[in-house]
Amino acid sequence: MAHVVSLYRHPIKGFTAESVDSLTVQADGRIAGDRVLAFRFADATTPEDRDGLDYWPKAKGLSLQDFPALAALRTDYDDERLRVRIEHAGSILVEAGLDDAGRIELADAVTDFVLGTAEGRRIQRPGRLPLTLVGDGVTSRFQDRERGYVSVHTRSSVNALGHALGMDVDDRRFRSNIVVGDADAWSELDWTGEVTVGDIAFDTAGPIVRCLATHANPDTGVRDAKVLKTLTASFAQDEPTLGRLLLPGASPADASGPWAGGSIRIGDEVRSR
Repeated sequence: MAHVVSLYRHPIKGFTAESVDSLTVQADGRIAGDRVLAFRFADATTPEDRDGLDYWPKAKGLSLQDFPALAALRTDYDDERLRVRIEHAGSILVEAGLDDAGRIELADAVTDFVLGTAEGRRIQRPGRLPLTLVGDGVTSRFQDRERGYVSVHTRSSVNALGHALGMDVDDRRFRSNIVVGDADAWSELDWTGEVTVGDIAFDTAGPIVRCLATHANPDTGVRDAKVLKTLTASFAQDEPTLGRLLLPGASPADASGPWAGGSIRIGDEVRSR
């Protein structure tokens, strides 16, 4: 029986995934606490841009696609106290709240870290500094797409990729919200119509075409796996694809009003048609 084996949320766009036992799917299709903060480049931080978008293309700030060393940072977000702790190599790099002074402290510490990495020159390009930490810490809004999606992949797909690469591959490379076990490799790409995870019915959306962020080792930040080339060459894919997007489907028949969200937990059964 296919079931949920891992769940993740990503409070800061482009930074460490937080492994959790349950996730809340909001009515808009986004995961509560997922991508609620982001470090934006200077030329992307205008009042209109900051307040007028419900999504955020990667080119507007720090992301693993262009700054793989970010994967070496461990982040912990306390969404009750609105406080961020970022660690590197077992030491606290910075810990601060989301008041004005705390946001500056967090942005300065992350800037100093990136400047000391192999991608340091990239962040010095015109219009990128100073970084600004944006987001209210509550609203999930810094996804790559305008619609709110839940992302999912099967562990068997990742294992098949690892076999082709000749190495162990960690689920975290793919930054999915849901990892499914006891399902055939690549079976998520064949899902159509309705998929149910626990008590939540989803409609299948598009497959996930991957980017260079997947080349970064989720512990070291080093690009140590040619994921994109391997997906297309070893699995005859037109585009490097792993995983699928889901949208909340129709409200349950016994619902008294519009669907208001629901929870997914480790061990929940996954059923596809």
